[in-house]
Amino acid sequence: MNSLKPIKRSNLRIFFGKKVYRMKRYSEWVFDDKKYAKNKGEEKLSHIVFKHRTPLLRQLKDVDMQLQYNKITNLKIAAKKINRIVIQPGETFSYWKAIGATTKRKGYVDGMILHYGKVTTGVGGGLCQLSNLIYWMTLHTPLTVTERYRHSYDVFPDSKRSQPFGSGATCAYNYLDLQIKNETTEPYQLIIYLTDVSLVGEWRSVSQPTNTYKVYEKDHQFTLEQWGGYVRHNTIYREVYNRNNECIDDQFITENHAITMYPPFLSQGDERG
Repeated sequence: MNSLKPIKRSNLRIFFGKKVYRMKRYSEWVFDDKKYAKNKGEEKLSHIVFKHRTPLLRQLKDVDMQLQYNKITNLKIAAKKINRIVIQPGETFSYWKAIGATTKRKGYVDGMILHYGKVTTGVGGGLCQLSNLIYWMTLHTPLTVTERYRHSYDVFPDSKRSQPFGSGATCAYNYLDLQIKNETTEPYQLIIYLTDVSLVGEWRSVSQPTNTYKVYEKDHQFTLEQWGGYVRHNTIYREVYNRNNECIDDQFITENHAITMYPPFLSQGDERG
């Protein structure tokens, strides 16, 4: 079992660390041998492989609701950048390469950002909801997640959670990326849009895939660490079903470990599952 402990870093180290990691990513985008998806389809591909939606507004303890409304502004801008993008066989979708930097010049506004377990604000904040959605949908497709970063902190108690803990993907421009490769023989298209109440995503293709998937968690627990805090753990798996609805495989996806920023055993009234 992995053990985590909060690490205190100076603001100067964090600043220069980001600069280094961002330059490394820029270099990778230019010089690596990946073929990045960038073309969009004028028409939607015919078959919905998986569809999911998440609520746009969520009341969070001690968080200004205006940040939630600002998040919607940011999501609308980012959604336009990636909506209808097609990943051809052999191509890789890079979340940040497709969206680009989140700047005020592009219309992004201050939204909520989680920084070392604390709520703060930053231009373009709130886009983790989009990366979470795309990652969750991808787990229900034959597409391959080649790069994903888990959340290091569990900041808010579960409330009406419909997905397992740790089934999302954190993002930070551009070094914490979400990358997905199409290793199938057919194109896949990402559809992203907002309704009045939801962020909605679809993975589409030209035919229905052979298999369907059920994602679930194992070994969920909180552990009290020697340094005095709690860490939350689980593992994520998915069952693979054929067209006869027979389970033909049970695949390990990832494990999660996150420092808990609330007293976990005082929050059991919150809903999970």
